[in-house]
Amino acid sequence: MFFEAALKGKNQIWRYLVMFIIVFASTNIIGGIPLIAIIILNTFKNPDAFEGVSDNLSDLSVYGIGSNLGLILILIPFIVGIVTLFLLTKPLNGRTFFTLFNGGGRIRWQRFFFSAIIWTVLMVVYLWLSMSYNRDNFSVNNLSSSLIWLVIIAVTLVPFQTSFEEILFRGYLMQGSGAWFGNKWAPILLTSLLFGLMHSFNPEIKEFGFWVMIPQYITYGLVFGLVVVLDDGIEIAMGAHAANNVFLSVFLTQESSALQTAALFEQHIVYPWQDFIALGILSMIFLIIMGIIFKWRPGNIFIINRS
Repeated sequence: MFFEAALKGKNQIWRYLVMFIIVFASTNIIGGIPLIAIIILNTFKNPDAFEGVSDNLSDLSVYGIGSNLGLILILIPFIVGIVTLFLLTKPLNGRTFFTLFNGGGRIRWQRFFFSAIIWTVLMVVYLWLSMSYNRDNFSVNNLSSSLIWLVIIAVTLVPFQTSFEEILFRGYLMQGSGAWFGNKWAPILLTSLLFGLMHSFNPEIKEFGFWVMIPQYITYGLVFGLVVVLDDGIEIAMGAHAANNVFLSVFLTQESSALQTAALFEQHIVYPWQDFIALGILSMIFLIIMGIIFKWRPGNIFIINRS
């Protein structure tokens, strides 16, 4: 039903190109206005601010912007992106915005929250094992009242960022490419590759290298894409993705993180390949749990019914 929903709409490639161009423009121009305005205002107050620009462009402290406010400003463009998708799906593709979730008109929130809980538990276990194995690599970073505000901001706003990415890639583009190719393997591979490349400008890429970090992002895309196909909708992927980023925002930070927050702990040295292996193990456990709970029956699921 998820992929078949696209067949009821308009799927010419130019329509998807127009959507991506408008979404890119709206998120970066309209969504970036509050951040740019505050940077300009603070720069007038302190003309020397630009002299100390950090290597990590996500670090806004040089402009006199606190980490919590900075997180809000970085997340606003994703809210604009969701609104743009909401407004344009009908006129561009001839179907409603809510068909992007599972082909129907109702979001299966229980799947979202259940997957978020399971992924959070897996992340807690991995962090605990990492800290137990190499305690000196972690230190307490923030126990002030700002942590409470960080939790509130992360829980309420970070899901907009992750949901935007899931709706755009695992919803909109997967459905569209499914209509083009007539199968579900090509959409998984295409969206995973584009999802990975979308993160090419993240500070982790500069710190650890393109060929070290991009495979991790592509793997995330493959796992979430497989989840979408197996569950016939994006809610489980949305929940896990949101839980992952909320957890990292609140509990763990490091110098090259894309989300610069005053998290509870700081990791001093990052081991990308160790994290990559852990991602593979956690993903397998996650898929098994989801498959058992929601009774996935793979069968002939990779064929799109055009009848």
